[in-house]
Amino acid sequence: MTERTTVLEQVRATAATAAASGDAWPDVLAGLLTEFHATWQESAEACAAVAWQARATGGSALLVLRPEQITSPGPDPVTARTYRHLYLSGLRYDFRCPSIEVLFHRMPPAVVHSLDAYSRALWAFALLGQSRTDGLALMDKVLAEADGHPKTLQVLLHGLWLGHRLPGREEHMLQLLNLPPFAGRTDPIALLHKAASLRGLGNYRKALDLIDQALGLLPPGDTAAHADLVRERSLNTAAHDWAHLSQLSGTSPQR
Repeated sequence: MTERTTVLEQVRATAATAAASGDAWPDVLAGLLTEFHATWQESAEACAAVAWQARATGGSALLVLRPEQITSPGPDPVTARTYRHLYLSGLRYDFRCPSIEVLFHRMPPAVVHSLDAYSRALWAFALLGQSRTDGLALMDKVLAEADGHPKTLQVLLHGLWLGHRLPGREEHMLQLLNLPPFAGRTDPIALLHKAASLRGLGNYRKALDLIDQALGLLPPGDTAAHADLVRERSLNTAAHDWAHLSQLSGTSPQR
């Protein structure tokens, strides 16, 4: 662990404590990231983690920040970026794709032009999550800018996972999962997304094997990921059984 990684962990811990105590924690985090001279990648990692923790304790960024703080240039670039990363992450965790899209359309051109790759990934997430094909074009632009940044790619993968009506969705997901940040990974969330892709391609048995593997890797008490995996297992089982019945009856299952 590098010195910057250690300091970033301390920044996240301090901001999470502030969020749990009900303080003006976005300002606390913005101040710490300013002192740290955080890059957009480091801001993305800190904000994604703290926004998730704050949401879990009832102090979502959506409750303490206002939409106009997200669309305006802000008091300074780091604070504006922090607010944006926090608020948009909060909307992402709630699956509020149309709300994210509306905020980006309200931003002045100068703000849009200055957006970092993680913010653009959240925009792509909003479009992909609504099964919008223009999200695929924006995703390609983000991939060219992100230089394999794991958190940014996770946002894109999340959007593809939501966008059930996207053409070529499963192939796009598998392409992302084969990139360096994901290739060879055996963590539960990566396995969940791969299983969802394989289900869409009709490879139910392999998908079920991956889900069972992911369930065995879950840390104790991770109820959210467990619920997602159980849901995906149920969908795979139903799809597998339907495909089998369709074969017996001579009809073609619809995906």
